[in-house]
Amino acid sequence: MYYVVTALILLVCFLLILVVLVQNSKGGGLVSNFAGSNQIMGVRRTTDFLEKATWTLAISMLVLCLAASAAVPRQGVSNESLMKEQIENAVDPSAIPNFGAPASTNEQPEETPADNK
Repeated sequence: MYYVVTALILLVCFLLILVVLVQNSKGGGLVSNFAGSNQIMGVRRTTDFLEKATWTLAISMLVLCLAASAAVPRQGVSNESLMKEQIENAVDPSAIPNFGAPASTNEQPEETPADNK
């Protein structure tokens, strides 16, 4: 079911891209290349059809995305979040031995005779 919905989403995306690119924009857009097709239905009817197609495809994309989120396969996934599990299994940093690192002290380093020049 999930794969069918995903395929439908991809199809709707492709159709939506085509419909948006064909629409007449302020600069002429790609619709100027299809000027001959406007004479068949008329300019006003073509614009109305493209606008309705855009809204229909956008709403169907929204519905299909919601359906896809509901149809995601959830086998073997526990209710606990992975982040909560990692926090509970984390090692306490103060319990890790500090091998080879110098102990931090507040003492100032001694001055050597070469530093007194």
